[in-house]
Amino acid sequence: MPEPGDATNHTLLAFDYGRQRIGIAVGQTLTRTAQPLTTVYNHNGEPDWQAIDKLQQQWQAGTIIIGLPSNKDGTDNEVCKAVRNFAAAVEKRFHLPVHLVDERYSSASATAFLKAQRHSGRRGRQVRKEDIDKIAAAVILQSWLDDLSTRTRNEE
Repeated sequence: MPEPGDATNHTLLAFDYGRQRIGIAVGQTLTRTAQPLTTVYNHNGEPDWQAIDKLQQQWQAGTIIIGLPSNKDGTDNEVCKAVRNFAAAVEKRFHLPVHLVDERYSSASATAFLKAQRHSGRRGRQVRKEDIDKIAAAVILQSWLDDLSTRTRNEE
């Protein structure tokens, strides 16, 4: 992870892990912005590692951010174990720092964003689950980047 105040351009990939689909976003510490990238599928309980490997090769991320879908009270739910297993596999596979981020409301935020786009006429009527997943990954990453900005300001 880049240290607060580090001005280098550091690329990040973020994952919104689900049992069927994994939303993916990309961002960077220089601009502190995140953007939705794609959605990949799990096959027989296994992530599409080939697609994930290709994205890592393309973007050369230095840090991985993964959403942890805790309960409203912050306790683990039934998906948290699968997310932690995925995070461990990503860390082992890429030898990169992996950070788990609270994602309790990321899918709701992504859905609201897509509905607002639809109502403004910038998007078609259908809200696809794949779109929600990749936008949720961007919400997760933007949250992490915003926290980085806050930490940096507090240390200055």
